[in-house]
Amino acid sequence: MAKLSRNQARIKKHNRIKAKLALGTAIKPRLSVYKSLSNFYAQLIDDSTGKTLASVSTLKNAEYGGNIKAAEKVGTLMGQKINELKIQSIVFDRSGYIYHGRVKAFAEAVRKEGVKF
Repeated sequence: MAKLSRNQARIKKHNRIKAKLALGTAIKPRLSVYKSLSNFYAQLIDDSTGKTLASVSTLKNAEYGGNIKAAEKVGTLMGQKINELKIQSIVFDRSGYIYHGRVKAFAEAVRKEGVKF
């Protein structure tokens, strides 16, 4: 069997995790993250209707968006958007990434806004 690239392995891991993960509903949507080398993205998804309820990213920021501080800012912004939608708890989908660095900083910033995972 051919060796998988780093991204192929991550996608395979993401699909395995997503199969076990509770899908997002209108009451408890799924918060999915994606990180590239230069930016960080997050979406709040209702899987029952297939719609994105809210999304944030570091694209609009003039500063470098691929670091931990930028992920914290995006996490705070996402937490505020979740509170505006009056959602108390979510399902966190880390998309196969290790819970470390930018992903951890983002998740902790969302939790500081009062959202429960």
